[in-house]
Formats: sequence, structure tokens, C-alpha cells
Amino acid sequence: MAGCLISVILIFGWMGAQRRYLRNYTHAYTELYPNASQIVVRCNPDIIWSKISTIQQRLTPVIDALEALHCLPSSKSSVQRRPRILTHVFSGGGSLQMTHLGHMLQQKYGSVCAQWSFTSALILDSCPSIVNFNTIKLTFSALVQNPIIRPVVLTFISTVYFIRFCLSLLFGKRMMLVSDIYADMQNPRVLPWMGLHTPRLYLFSRKDRSSPWQEVMHHAETAKELGMDVRCELFEESDHVAHMRAEPERYWTLVQEVWVVAISKEKGEQRISQTPPAQWRRSFL
Repeated sequence: MAGCLISVILIFGWMGAQRRYLRNYTHAYTELYPNASQIVVRCNPDIIWSKISTIQQRLTPVIDALEALHCLPSSKSSVQRRPRILTHVFSGGGSLQMTHLGHMLQQKYGSVCAQWSFTSALILDSCPSIVNFNTIKLTFSALVQNPIIRPVVLTFISTVYFIRFCLSLLFGKRMMLVSDIYADMQNPRVLPWMGLHTPRLYLFSRKDRSSPWQEVMHHAETAKELGMDVRCELFEESDHVAHMRAEPERYWTLVQEVWVVAISKEKGEQRISQTPPAQWRRSFL
């Protein structure tokens, strides 16, 4: 459908997501929107103990790609046409990457960001939830399958978390990179082209231990109270970031529906912009 074309699909993978799993999503998006460019942002497990400067360095190519695709003003040109961007975020790792990208874009473009209002949609798969020590342990327990190596990794993670937590208390600096995700994701402009007009689709499950459905639901309800366009879909039996694998037809139908909503808002804005002002309309009566 030409009217539902997407310019860019921006995918933020979950922590430690292997390429073969992410391909299940990129292949499906290629079938649904073959003309869309796709940017996949992987999340390495070391993001938990990485410095902010390291994370920003890894995300810089994403900004370069968005500029090359004319979604952001570059040094050579401004945004010539209004792009359409669908953002698909998985779990806490994807949420952390997306919020960092949002901060980077705000720092780079400043007040120019306030002028952006692109056609967009945000899909939140198994997120956001409150990230704490227990959820981090659950995440790494799932990532490390080897029963011999797992205790070593968990001990290392516990040590890093404890050190960063103490430094945060001692110096008052933002050493716990994951601590603000839940609040950051309540910003309607978490990415600068988004806003209250951007439909959000929350996908979560009762069976998910890493991202409890109650926390995701509470976030969605808060977003709705703040004026955002929110849709929720509760799965019953799927595990963390496994809703698509459990019920693919249902999953991709929801994705297409939320994008149709985004497009309908764009067409509504176009109709309003094409409607003559009231004083002009009266002159034709």
C-alpha cells in the first residue's frame, strides 16, 4: 500500500540479541514494507559497565545513517521531506540504547529538535520495566547458558553494580546508566521526531519474569495520562521478547495496525492544512 510506506525502520535489539534472532524481525519487515530502509542497533551485554562516552561512540553511526537517509539535517543539507519512521524497541537493553540516542540528538541539534514532528510510531516489546539489580541478574542468567561460567559472570556483574551504586551515592553523578530508563521512556519526545501524536504499542506478557507485565502496564497508563496515544496488548504464555515467536500472525497484525494509525494522523494533518481559514470559507458561502 503506497499510502502506508515507511521511510526508515529503526530497531533496537535486546541485550545480547544474536543476529539470527533479529533477522526474524528484519525479514518480516522486509516483506511488509519492502521499500523501507532498516537500521538495526544491537546491544552488547557490556553496556551495563560501559562509560557513557563508549555508548555514544557506538551510537554515532546510527546518527550518520539517519542523516544519510535524510531523517536528520546534516552539515550539507536540512531535512528536505517529511520522513516516516517506525521505531521498534526490545527490552531494557533496547530502551537504554534508544534513550541514549535521544539525548545525543538533543545535544547535537538543540532547539532545532522542537521543530521536528515526523510521522512516527513506537513499538515497545517487553519494556519498559523498572531496571534494578534483580532484573539485571535475570537478564544475564538467561544470556549465559553455561552453568560453570554463569556464577562467575553474575559475581562480576554484582561487583560492578555495587561499585557504580556506591559511586553514585558518593559523588551524586549518574553512574547507574539503567536507573533512569523507566522515567526517560515517559517522555513523549524520547526521540526528537516523536510527540504526543506518536502512537505507542506496548507488547508484554503475564509470563515474562524479566519485565513484569504490571510494571509495563503502569508505564502505559502513565503515558496515557500524559496525553500520549497508547495501545496495549497482553500476551498470556510468551516469554521475554518471545511474543512474536509465540503468535506471529497476531504480533505482525498489531504492528501494521499501529502504523496505519500513524499514517491516518498524517493524513488528518494534511486535510487540516489544506482547509481554508474560517474567514476564507465564509467568503465562498
